[in-house]
Amino acid sequence: MEHTVETYKFFFGALANPNRLQIINVLRGNKKNVGEICQITGFEQTMVSHNLKTLEHHGMVFMEKKGKFRYYTVNKKTIKPLLELIDAHMKEYCCKLLEGEKRK
Repeated sequence: MEHTVETYKFFFGALANPNRLQIINVLRGNKKNVGEICQITGFEQTMVSHNLKTLEHHGMVFMEKKGKFRYYTVNKKTIKPLLELIDAHMKEYCCKLLEGEKRK
């Protein structure tokens, strides 16, 4: 399958939003419901729900209903390993650049 610029924009656009990025990072640990995410992030419930819907639409998080609650988890097959790879890259390059070090 050929990846077009539009496909990349669709994917990275979901992660470019700082609120969604914070939510997805909160979900990297254990599954959480909207209330727990709100408590950790300080975000309003409607904003969290809206952003979770976008992340779910992009296949970045999955929802599981348990009783009256909906629990969300990061896609462990693709997104979690990708975030770990991004973390390693940021540690090696981006953090150093932000701290003023020059690349060798």
